[in-house]
Amino acid sequence: MADERARHFRRLRRLRRSARRWSVLAGGLGGAAAVLTPYAGLGLPDAAWAGAAGSAIAVAAWRWIDLRALAAVPAPPALDPAVAAARSRARLVAAVERLPIGPGVLAEVRRVRSRLALRGTIAAEAWARLDRASLTLAGMAGRLTGLAEPAVREAAEADRSLRELAVRAASVERALDIAPRGPLAEVHATLTAQLEDGVAAYERLVVAAAGYVAEDARPSTEHPAAARLTEATDLLHGIASALAELRTANTPLRTP
Repeated sequence: MADERARHFRRLRRLRRSARRWSVLAGGLGGAAAVLTPYAGLGLPDAAWAGAAGSAIAVAAWRWIDLRALAAVPAPPALDPAVAAARSRARLVAAVERLPIGPGVLAEVRRVRSRLALRGTIAAEAWARLDRASLTLAGMAGRLTGLAEPAVREAAEADRSLRELAVRAASVERALDIAPRGPLAEVHATLTAQLEDGVAAYERLVVAAAGYVAEDARPSTEHPAAARLTEATDLLHGIASALAELRTANTPLRTP
């Protein structure tokens, strides 16, 4: 949604330019009609000049009336800079998302920004491990179908939960600079242990998913493509042998 204040002043500028254009046009047509009117009386061309001049004068008057009416309306209040920045950012994000590679680029930007926000904390290492595991799982998501789909949904929910836990742990760790001892330190230790266990469990899930994909793609004996090629080769050999036998049978015997 555009800024209402900016839209109001744009309308004022457009009306002012329109009123000036019509005023100039009305003055030119009126002057031409006055100069070109013959002394002997008005003819049909002179009536056309006079009609065009009168129409231009009327339109110019209406434009000036509309301009004064709009100028009398109080301008909307100025938009808060924070709100304006948020709207601009939302429009930019929407424009990037419409590009073919837009969603991936935005996801990477958000990931890097979140990682920088945790820089210097213990949670940053766990976050980096979670990023690597999440990207690995995302690369296999298209093949985790059927019985593996519930595991993919659980992994997505666990990813969001662990990232929230990492942010909380980092916030508590920064607060330890103010109160390095006491209950806050115990809370931080608990959050860090939970984060470590959660990330380790997520990594085990990714390893299990990779095993599922590997076993699902591995044939039991021979790859189907190789089996089909072998069958086609045997068929061609059989056809070639049959043609050779047919040619031999149709060759006439030579008499001495």
